[in-house]
Amino acid sequence: MVDRFNIPDMVAALLRKSFPTVTLWNRVEGRPRTTDFSRALRAEVRDALWMLTRQWQVGEFQGEDAGSPVFAQVHVSTTRVTQFKPGDAPAAPFTDDVAPLEARVEQLPWQASIAGAPAMLDLRVMLGRRWLKQLDVIADYAALFIAQYGIRLPVPTQPGDAEICAHPEVWQAMAAVAERTLDGLALYQYITGAAGRHVYDGITVLDGDKQPLDDAAARFIAFVERTITRPQTATNPAWQPPRLEYRFSVSAPVAAGDRTYIADQYYDGVVDWHSVDVASTATAPGDGTDSTDPRGTITRTMIPVPITYAGMPNPRWWAFEDGRTNFGEIRPDTTDLAKLLFVEFGLVYSNNWFVVPFTLPGSSLMSVDGCVVSNVFGERFWIEPAGSGAANAWQSWRMFGINVRGQPATTVENDLLLLPSAPKVQEGPALERAVLIRDEMANMVWAIEKTIAGLDGKGRSGDTSARETRAFFERLVAAAGGSIAPPAFENDAKIRYDIMSTVPENWIPFVPVRAQGSRRTIQLQRGAMTRNIDGDPNPPIPVQPRTFLLRAGLDGTAYQPYFLAEEEVPRSGTIANSRYRRTRWLDGAVLIWKAAGKETGRGEGSSGLSFDRLTAIW
Repeated sequence: MVDRFNIPDMVAALLRKSFPTVTLWNRVEGRPRTTDFSRALRAEVRDALWMLTRQWQVGEFQGEDAGSPVFAQVHVSTTRVTQFKPGDAPAAPFTDDVAPLEARVEQLPWQASIAGAPAMLDLRVMLGRRWLKQLDVIADYAALFIAQYGIRLPVPTQPGDAEICAHPEVWQAMAAVAERTLDGLALYQYITGAAGRHVYDGITVLDGDKQPLDDAAARFIAFVERTITRPQTATNPAWQPPRLEYRFSVSAPVAAGDRTYIADQYYDGVVDWHSVDVASTATAPGDGTDSTDPRGTITRTMIPVPITYAGMPNPRWWAFEDGRTNFGEIRPDTTDLAKLLFVEFGLVYSNNWFVVPFTLPGSSLMSVDGCVVSNVFGERFWIEPAGSGAANAWQSWRMFGINVRGQPATTVENDLLLLPSAPKVQEGPALERAVLIRDEMANMVWAIEKTIAGLDGKGRSGDTSARETRAFFERLVAAAGGSIAPPAFENDAKIRYDIMSTVPENWIPFVPVRAQGSRRTIQLQRGAMTRNIDGDPNPPIPVQPRTFLLRAGLDGTAYQPYFLAEEEVPRSGTIANSRYRRTRWLDGAVLIWKAAGKETGRGEGSSGLSFDRLTAIW
């Protein structure tokens, strides 16, 4: 019998292709003959029986009593946030169609002047150009308004103009626009300073132009007020200078009364459910009266959708995942419980979670009254919130749970609070930055003004500004005939006695004092270092801070001491800053406001301040 698998002449058989099953291999990988690589990358497996046996071998055909959900019926009770209370101010009706909650909480008043010197030159020039542009369609009154509200040229020999004349770049910017540009901020402050004022007061205009000027002034005021969002009062009641934090509360009507959510320590710039605690009693920050009742109920039947995320492991065989999330690079320690739980969820239980979409408007408070889930086997299950019931109180972890004020940690509010927060906020560079450090050698706290608000609306180096300011006053003393050199000695002693050393002028001291009415509580009171210049015939004056963060009590009609809570400056220190923030709200309007915040410092420091010392002079 002839063996058909015996090929005597293999070379001839390959050339004639007599046996198509005989293949010549010279590469380990496949060699596609077209420019389309899609089929070569499929990793196709032709043997379906082999795939089934492999799935049987690893136990994938073992049945589990876990049917997939197909329907979810949810019944919820909803209400809306109706009251907003900043700090200790009276509560006011709240609507989310004007501004996000961050803008209402964080907005700070603008600094029209710093230590008596005009500030915000960029805003003054911009508003002046805006008003002159509006004048072009009325009459040629530009020269008259510039003469009335022009930017004044500072005098380099006046100590009151040190905030401008001491710094070359600030002086150059002011000199470039002085006496030739309109101060739009001064114009706005005049016409809004009291009722009955007109923009043409003190300026000779035609009677027929007065009404167009009043109309233009109304448009000008509206433009200024929507340019930078700021509080209507001189200060923002939500800002707490002793804590360098914000404090506010919101409330929503529920069946038992008005439920209040309180934020005592808000400073991170993100307002969400984790920023607030719920009050233990159903009380409102205000009177709780509303024109309409926002409470209602919603019943909705939906199809649950499996949850997916970037880099999710594919639970099926022979499927490639994307590499955006590399779980293999996660290296948790034995104490990283949260990281271990995250890895377990991502690798083991990722395909066991489903999403039931439920859309609610902002500033809503939702309580799930009931949730029924039907699976593919026709079974119906009643779903309760995680950790509900006395038997599960010890494991009351929730994703969106809110702690109840004054109650144990296991007492958590199950309702879902959707605060009207901005989805995206842009932040500018730091306009002001103060570093608070503990100086154990001097037994005090120093607030170092690292960044101060410049005249051009940008942050300037506080160290450089302090050196330039002192050099300016030394030049004034020298020009007046004083001497900045130490006086001559009557003997040949090689030592000199100093009462105390000096620190840079941007170092503001905070000394510990007893809190009023307490014998044990300590708080930090703002002090001042004096500017001592040899040869100055005038008595030394205290150096005041130049940042808004540290000037509490200095800019009012009467001086008020400033006390800072001692626990706000730990051994690690605290960094307080202010910057402009920008977002776009529901109607597309652009909102800009100035906000303050704080973060953890970089440790302790030393000023080198010493008293009663002998220094060698050679």
